[in-house]
Amino acid sequence: MTTAVDKDLSLLRTGDRPQRDLFLDNRSVPTAARYARIEAAEADWIVPLVADIEADTAPLATRADWVAALAVLLAEERDGAPSSRYLADEATREQFAVVVEEFAPDGLTEAQNFFPAVARLPIRAQMAVMRVMIDEFGCGNIAQAHSQLYRDLLAELDLPDELPEVLRDTNDETYAFLNSFYWLASRAVDVEYFLGALAYLEAAIPDAFAFQARACERLGIANGRYYTEHIHIDDFHMREMQTAIKEYEAARGLDPTKLLVGATLLSSLLGAAMDAAVAKAVAKTAGR
Repeated sequence: MTTAVDKDLSLLRTGDRPQRDLFLDNRSVPTAARYARIEAAEADWIVPLVADIEADTAPLATRADWVAALAVLLAEERDGAPSSRYLADEATREQFAVVVEEFAPDGLTEAQNFFPAVARLPIRAQMAVMRVMIDEFGCGNIAQAHSQLYRDLLAELDLPDELPEVLRDTNDETYAFLNSFYWLASRAVDVEYFLGALAYLEAAIPDAFAFQARACERLGIANGRYYTEHIHIDDFHMREMQTAIKEYEAARGLDPTKLLVGATLLSSLLGAAMDAAVAKAVAKTAGR
């Protein structure tokens, strides 16, 4: 059965926006034709991208090597890219709103694309990942759900807060970041890529969102809790993801290099999305 939302989303398909079309296919009821499109799009994009990252990644021997490599990656990013520093210290309220709207497809669907990975994990690793996901959905309390916190932020900035409304002008870089988790959770042959990617994301977000939180404080935006809540809770999530990886290793063995490849992939995609979002905000408000 096709829902009204499915119809709204299907109207956005153009054929000339492959990342947006892939996102729409990922969020639609699967058919053989749709799944074939998904696989073809991923074969042209993320499969060779991961292969290139893997070819450039020095092999890791142990889980301790992975923890050390992740710490190095996080330390390199801690001071933030120029785009993040601009957002924190110089962006106008109008420019900040452009960035908020740009990431609305993520904020409004947060963690929904993680679920398929759960069934691929051993039970103790499942429990650690589920503890992370329960928080993402506010422990069943709508007021605490991260997507609701994002809706509150959108409302304060007079921005649309329904998914079909925010997809039309979204950057390809943002769609690529979102689409990566559909592949990581569902179709990557080795689930270690997903575990490494999510472990990186949960560990990186507290420092990354500190820039948005600083912008909210500077600009007098009241609903910055979406960012401060992540800064608070993702320290716990970071530890839970390392628990998930430890439990995965105990049950099935581990390829720690694939963890780092997943982390590197997410770092690259998220960084590109933020850079493009801030560039878009500056371009849209030029001369005003």
